[in-house]
Amino acid sequence: MGYLNWRTVGISLGLLFAISYVLCVAYDLIFPGNTMYQAWTRLLPGFEWISWKSFLLGLFESFLYGIYIALVFVPLYNFFKSRFERPS
Repeated sequence: MGYLNWRTVGISLGLLFAISYVLCVAYDLIFPGNTMYQAWTRLLPGFEWISWKSFLLGLFESFLYGIYIALVFVPLYNFFKSRFERPS
C-alpha cells in the first residue's frame, strides 16, 4: 500500500459523515422519541432543530469534519509509514 492522498481520503470521509448525518436526521424525524439532535447542536455550530437552512449547514459542516480529519490523519500516516516501513 502506498502513501495516502489527502484529497481522496478527505472526500471519502466527508461523504461518509454527510451520509451519516442525513441518516441520523431521518432517524430523528421517523422516531422522535429517540432523537440525537441534541448531539448535533453541540457538534455543529449554528445547527438548530430543524429548518432547511440548519439542515444544509449541518450537512456542509459534517462534510468539512471529514476534510479536517483527512488533513490531520493523512500527513501523520504518511510520515509514520515512511519511518517504520522496511525499505524494499
